[in-house]
Amino acid sequence: MQSTNGSSPIVIIGGGVIGSAIAYFLTLQQPGCDVVVVERDPTYARASSALSASSIRQQFSTDINIQISAYGIGFLRNVGQLLACYGGVPDIGLHEGGYLYLATQAGEATLRENHALQKQHGADVALLSPQQLAERFPWLALNDVVLGSLGLSGEGWFDGYLLLAALRKKAQSQGVRYVVDEAVGFDTASSDGVLHVNAVHLQSGAVLPCRYAVNAGGPWAAAIAGWADIDLPVVGKRRTVFNLASPAALPGCPLLIDTSGIWLRPEGKGFICGFAPDADNDADFAPLEPEYAAFEEHIWPLLAERIPGFEALRMQGAWAGYYEMNTFDHNALVGLHTACDNLVFANGFSGHGLQQCPAVGRGLAEWMLTGRYQSLDLSPLSIHRIAQNQPLLEKNVI
Repeated sequence: MQSTNGSSPIVIIGGGVIGSAIAYFLTLQQPGCDVVVVERDPTYARASSALSASSIRQQFSTDINIQISAYGIGFLRNVGQLLACYGGVPDIGLHEGGYLYLATQAGEATLRENHALQKQHGADVALLSPQQLAERFPWLALNDVVLGSLGLSGEGWFDGYLLLAALRKKAQSQGVRYVVDEAVGFDTASSDGVLHVNAVHLQSGAVLPCRYAVNAGGPWAAAIAGWADIDLPVVGKRRTVFNLASPAALPGCPLLIDTSGIWLRPEGKGFICGFAPDADNDADFAPLEPEYAAFEEHIWPLLAERIPGFEALRMQGAWAGYYEMNTFDHNALVGLHTACDNLVFANGFSGHGLQQCPAVGRGLAEWMLTGRYQSLDLSPLSIHRIAQNQPLLEKNVI
C-alpha cells in the first residue's frame, strides 16, 4: 500500500465554505503545502454556502459546539485582517444582533441547563423573564412564554457568500489550486482490509494522485463516501428562506427562535424567516423550489400571533437551499473512518457549516499536517460515534 507521504497534493472535493476553509488553513499553517480543490460549479448556484441564512450562535448544549463557536466568532470578527489579500479587505457584514430563544413551560428546564453550560464556557448570554422580555422587546406577544435566552454578544448573522468568496480568494493567494471539474471516483488499494485512496478521478478524465482526499461534498457527501464503500448518513434536506416586508418596526430585533421552531431575523429594511418541516414532509433532496404554501398555511399565522404588528406582513420572495443533514444526530462528522486511512470527512454540519468552518478548517488542517488536533480537540465529532452508536445530541436543535 502506498504510504501517505508528502509527494502528492491534498485533494479537497468540494469548494464551498468547508472545503475552502480547510484549504486556507492548510496553506496558512504550512506555506507551500500542495492543495487542490475540485469544485464542479464555480457559480455556487446550488451550494449550501451561498443559499444559507448565515448565522452564528454560542447557544448550543454540547461542549464541543460551544467551543467551536467561540473560535468562530473571533475569526468572523477579524475576517478583514485574516483574509485580506491583493490589497482587498473583505467585509462579510457581521451583525452581532444575538439569538433570542423563547421557551414555554415545557422548555424552561432545558433552556436553564443549556444556559449554565454556555456560561461555563464564557458565552455572553442572559436569561430574561417575561417581564424583562416585554421591556426589551415590547413588540412580542408573550402569553405562553416563561423564559427567554438572549445572546448579548458573539451571536448574529453575516453574508455567507462573501465569507466563501473571501476564504477562496485568500486560499488561492496562498497557492491553492481550484479546478473546475467534478470528482467521479477513487483509485484505491487495500491492505489488511483498510482502503487507501491513491487518486481522485475527475469527469474530464483527469486523475489527481493524492496523499489525502477530503470529502467536503456538502449535501452530496454520501456519494463520495460510497466510492470507498463507506455508508455516510448525510442527505440534502431542503430549507426555504422567506423574504418579508412589514410596516411594523421591531426595535432591537435579534434572531428570534420561536417556540414553534420558526426563526426570524432582520435583513436590510425587512426580515427573513424559515422553519423546519415535519419529518413526514421533509423528503431527501426535494427540488430546490421554495415552499410558498408553507408560508400562508403555517408561518404567517404563527408569526402574527407572536408579533401582533405582523398582521400586515407581506412575503416578497423566497429561496431554497439544502442543509447537509446528518440523519444520525444532526451534528458534524469530522476526521477519518476506520475503513480508509486517508479519506478525511468534513460532513453533515446540519445547518451549522458556515459558523463551524473556521474551527473545523483549522482542526483538520492541523490533523493532516501534524497527525493530531493542536488547538481544539475535534474528536467528539468523530465519525466513529456512528459505529459505536453514541449520538452527540443537541437539545433545542434549530
